[in-house]
Amino acid sequence: MDVDDPSPRVGGGSGADPPRIRRLEESVVNRIAAGEVIQRPSSAVKELVENSLDAGASTVSVTVKDGGLKLIQVSDDGHGIRFEDLPILCERHTTSKLSAYEDLQTIKSMGFRGEALASMTYVGHVTVTTITEGQLHGYRVCYKDGVMENEPKPCAAVKGTQVMVENLFYNMVARRKTLQNSNDDYPKIVDFISRFAVHHINVNFSCRKHGANRADVHSSSTSSRLDAIRIVYGASVVRDLIEIEVSDEDAGDAVFKMDGYISNANYVAKKIMMILFINDRLVDCTALKRAIEFVYSATLPQASKPFIYMSINLPSEHVDVNIHPTKKEVSLLNQERIIETIKNTIEEKLRNSNTTRIFQTQAVNSSALTQVYTQKDKGTEVKMASGMKSQKTPVSQMVRTDPRNPSGRLHTYWHGQSSNLEKKSDLVSVRNVVRSRRNPKDACDLSSRHELLMEIDSHCHPGLLEVIKNCTYVGLADEVFALIQHNTHLYLVNVVNVSKELMYQQALCRFGNFNAIQLSEPAPLQELLLIALKDDELIGDKNDEKLEIAEVNSTILKENAEMINEYFSIHVDQDGNLTRLPVVLDQYTPDMDRLPEFVLTMGNDVTWDDEKECFRTAAAAIGNFYALHPPILPNPSGSGVQLYKKNKDCMASGEHVDSTDEDDIDHELLAEAETAWSQREWTIQHVLFPSIRLFLKPPKSMATDGTFVQIASLEKLYKIFERC
Repeated sequence: MDVDDPSPRVGGGSGADPPRIRRLEESVVNRIAAGEVIQRPSSAVKELVENSLDAGASTVSVTVKDGGLKLIQVSDDGHGIRFEDLPILCERHTTSKLSAYEDLQTIKSMGFRGEALASMTYVGHVTVTTITEGQLHGYRVCYKDGVMENEPKPCAAVKGTQVMVENLFYNMVARRKTLQNSNDDYPKIVDFISRFAVHHINVNFSCRKHGANRADVHSSSTSSRLDAIRIVYGASVVRDLIEIEVSDEDAGDAVFKMDGYISNANYVAKKIMMILFINDRLVDCTALKRAIEFVYSATLPQASKPFIYMSINLPSEHVDVNIHPTKKEVSLLNQERIIETIKNTIEEKLRNSNTTRIFQTQAVNSSALTQVYTQKDKGTEVKMASGMKSQKTPVSQMVRTDPRNPSGRLHTYWHGQSSNLEKKSDLVSVRNVVRSRRNPKDACDLSSRHELLMEIDSHCHPGLLEVIKNCTYVGLADEVFALIQHNTHLYLVNVVNVSKELMYQQALCRFGNFNAIQLSEPAPLQELLLIALKDDELIGDKNDEKLEIAEVNSTILKENAEMINEYFSIHVDQDGNLTRLPVVLDQYTPDMDRLPEFVLTMGNDVTWDDEKECFRTAAAAIGNFYALHPPILPNPSGSGVQLYKKNKDCMASGEHVDSTDEDDIDHELLAEAETAWSQREWTIQHVLFPSIRLFLKPPKSMATDGTFVQIASLEKLYKIFERC
């Protein structure tokens, strides 16, 4: 009998040899490392912005396309890059921030490893344009896999450096698939830039989508931290902030300083906003965040979260910055003691600021709509000190919005400080007096323009005026109507009609005192008129007749050029080119796709031989042009995306088209439409309705022509639910 060998075999008795250990190729190592450093487009933006700040930039501009997957462009006016450093610029572990490991103990710059640019070249196509002070021209060079693709080429350049990263993650299929929704990362990029703008108050930041006219973040250098927060996050946030300072210089190893702003008990938000900088480095600290949330949980309602900005300064040797691949976290010496000190200080601040709470109440009038239009509800302020009982209000009469809250959000109950409306109206009158002194033309108005303003005042509906002065913007109901709330009533408002009337009134109010919008290139009147007449069904294909009409209207506008320039700031030069348009509403530019139609209306519909009618019809033409019409491109939301499919023949024939086929959609046109519609929605909320509250005097006709329609009443709804 044979006896088996009792000695065990490696590998579970299978007899297979263990796998060999191999040295990976350098290209594989670099790509793996790159995927760890540049985890998503927002990581690349953060690294590039930090490089710009390390270069001493005073202006940083960020442009993003498709959430950063197609394009990330970061431009600054820093000190630039030396020509002789360009060959090794994107090699791994090349940096100007340190030379020895010991330098990490005193590092003050945000970058130090020399991995960010190198990592970008392994997962994208990188182009660098730079110029240093004293050079006659700059240099542009492209990089791939850490090395230059060609020699640096001389080129025109402005002071500083521009880094352009295209087709990010083009060679990482799995990573790119997880980031297919281009809208996912852009909000993260905007959030990063907003945080940098709040902390670095001496730097101008801007961030926009590629092709967008307006930046989503646009901050200018300021001497005040509160001004920076106001510019980025709005006045409603600043109103509820408390300054906080902590200094612990006598605690041995725990020496540190902290300054910042925290929200008080009146601030309401659904998500915590914590901006934390440690030694000027944007980082996260989970332990500190949890400690602060614990303090606020005893002060705020359960669903509310605070706003926190903190800048902590410690000795460099007390901070370990080299613990995270993307440098988003740091390790602090005596971290627990520092967190405890900050937590106690915040707790004390909140306790001292929470002795008085201010609420807004309104007496509700439950009469019919016509009576609501003619009666004013009187607001009362109630200050409730801690320990005092408030007068109980019936549930059916509770108003859940505050008209002085500019953010347009519906809260569970009132929240926000009250203000005296009479003082507000007095402030407006003072501003008007100051403006009249600054603009002597207002003191010697033409009688015809004065008569038109008197007509606006005499036709004003007092009930509608009360509604718009104290309404809360809720949101858009569809492409034409918006929802507003006044007291316990919900209304539909025709945005086109109400904006047209506002622009008409503003054209008469700013008569002779307009600021101007300078066109980038002069626009020939005759070409604009021909574009407007192109689709005129009455004329059809009669080109000679169209040309004649265009010539006649062009001549009329040139003959009256001096008058419309003086009164309405519409400038037509001697060659018949339109060069300037008026600023009818601050922070608003009209849709230039409607410019040809406006020029035709000015030439064809304005009554030039009667002064009063001339001013009325010209102001009406301006009002129609500047009104917030729906964009010409169809709304891409929902099923509207089908209108942007390239394969229109299949759609016309009724054949089934796979709605998920991304390649069949004209993404460029779709992006243009999305930008136009989102820009209009933003303008309606943040420009139009605040201006309506300040300036509009609604005519009586708006109460009956469908411009304002009441669709719900809280008292009636409450009665219905009571029966249920």
